[in-house]
Amino acid sequence: MSKFLAPKMITFSAWDYVVFAGLFLISAGIGVFFAIKERKKTTSADFLVGGKQMTCVPVALSLTASFMSAVTILGAPSEVYRFGASFVMFFIAYTFVVVFSAELFVPVFYRSGITSTYEYLEFRFSRPVRYVATIMYILQTILYTGVVVYAPALALNQVTGFNLWGSVFATGIVCTFYCTLGGLKAVVWTDAFQMVVMVVGFLSVLVEGTIQNGGPSEVWKIARNGSRLDIVDFDVDPLRRHTFWTIAVGGTFTWLGIYGVNQSTIQRCISCKSEKHAKLALYLNLIGLWVILVCAVFSGLIMYAHFQGCDPWTAGFISAPDQMMPYFVMNLFEKMPGLPGLFVACAFSGTLSTVAASINALATVTYEDIVKNLFHNISDRKGTWISKGLCVLFGALCTVMAVVASFMGGVVQAALSIHGMCGGPMLGLFSLGILFPWTNWKGALGGVLTGFVMSFWVAIGAFIYPAPAIKTLPLLLRTDQCILLNVTANSTMSTPLLTTLSATTAPERSVLEDNWYSLSYLYYSAVGYISCLIVGLLISFITGPERGKNIRPLLIRPVCNLVCFWSEKYKKKCWCGVPHDEIDEELDHNGLKKDISMTSLTDQPEEQAYDKDSIRKPPPGYNEEEKSYTNTSVDKECRM
Repeated sequence: MSKFLAPKMITFSAWDYVVFAGLFLISAGIGVFFAIKERKKTTSADFLVGGKQMTCVPVALSLTASFMSAVTILGAPSEVYRFGASFVMFFIAYTFVVVFSAELFVPVFYRSGITSTYEYLEFRFSRPVRYVATIMYILQTILYTGVVVYAPALALNQVTGFNLWGSVFATGIVCTFYCTLGGLKAVVWTDAFQMVVMVVGFLSVLVEGTIQNGGPSEVWKIARNGSRLDIVDFDVDPLRRHTFWTIAVGGTFTWLGIYGVNQSTIQRCISCKSEKHAKLALYLNLIGLWVILVCAVFSGLIMYAHFQGCDPWTAGFISAPDQMMPYFVMNLFEKMPGLPGLFVACAFSGTLSTVAASINALATVTYEDIVKNLFHNISDRKGTWISKGLCVLFGALCTVMAVVASFMGGVVQAALSIHGMCGGPMLGLFSLGILFPWTNWKGALGGVLTGFVMSFWVAIGAFIYPAPAIKTLPLLLRTDQCILLNVTANSTMSTPLLTTLSATTAPERSVLEDNWYSLSYLYYSAVGYISCLIVGLLISFITGPERGKNIRPLLIRPVCNLVCFWSEKYKKKCWCGVPHDEIDEELDHNGLKKDISMTSLTDQPEEQAYDKDSIRKPPPGYNEEEKSYTNTSVDKECRM
């Protein structure tokens, strides 16, 4: 089917603005609703973690909405359009991520009664380790959130004419508004609404795009003929951009680093009223991730069928691949007022959910890890107002960061990778604490710093010296059917992209550029993780391994039992003296240690000797049979 495209901008109609404005009004309204409903609850626990009384369904929808930012909604279909449907293999990585998060990390965080994930690092290691991780998290989240706001706004502005700074400031103001008024409950329920908007927006594209391109069988045929359905590639070369191994293995490390130990995710899990609800929320969230992934992949295939003979990016109608999806939507719904606005609302739902979750997580981390350590004996009412003030502060900072991102040019692409680059070392740091009882605080600190250096080195090097096209393997993009306004297509327009690439003489590259800097971007997180583990364990052994009697059993996850179950001798050796037999017996029955009778806890180093007695009993309000919290003031009382 020939496509006659003109490089003109199709602007929003009045109905599009009405639909888009409706998203912001409903989101703000949810914040007002919870501000009124929860006005009598004044503790910081109510504001930051919803009083630990949330249920699994809204939390699952919130996790999915936050996980799938506008960068994913706009970028994933473009990825499929250019490189094929191998992107669908991320369902394997998502599965591993959710299983590891639910079975390894969440139980430790939930049973510990913490509010900030970085509290764990002080309980397990020392206060300096906690502060280093907290500062790293705050800096990279502000930067990432600013880019999440700016990047989709820029793409939509250049394609639809949608006001750039109007959308940037509207996003920052609305997110700050309902985060500040309603706290975590407003964030979770607004995310749930935005998740519905995202799915409806995708479905409208899938249905209308399939109809306009001849039905499902025709779309499938065109995609197969264009090699877009060559999904599985078992090449083990780590320099290849997307193969089965880079996606399944590298993708797991990448997303586990920004999901399994990320404050934004864990905060909503520990807000659930029971550990069972927290785990169920993660598994329900996995279904949501699969739904969004399938929608994005099929949107990319339909987009390829629509533009099979005239690629608007190669033809110069748009200036960046991220503009492909908005350009496709504006052409698809050109004669259907309101539907372009629905898809833009879908894209901005991803932005709003990600930004709101980040603002709430930043406020929580700053309050729990910094403010409460600097100012003691803060009243509940004052703590709530401080938390709200922090939401306003971080909302403003994220909006300002979006403005700064506009001056970064090509660096924006590098900034989008920072989340993953930081995720690997963070994942390694928590793994050192949970999986390796002999790791000491010096090893943890040295490991995480080394992990940051290694992951940033390879990622920044790859940005400066991009991998050659032979490793990224872009597929054929045709322009032979493009017809400009009143201009016939010339011979240069029909030159396939790969032909152009092959005709270009590649510059001479060093061994470092051809190997280390050409590593698939999905392995950046793995580089940081492995570096953190190796250096952390080495430093721990050199400086003296941690003694088991100094480790609180609730801070260790008994995964070693899977290997050493057949021998008490080796099980004890794996646990380095941690009384695993006592905690295992209690966890089998109640899910929480009743009473850790360990006089050796009093022998802990001075930097770890704080609130030792409270770890010996469940936090007040914790129901051992149900593994749930019933006391909405648990945040105040369950300090360890």
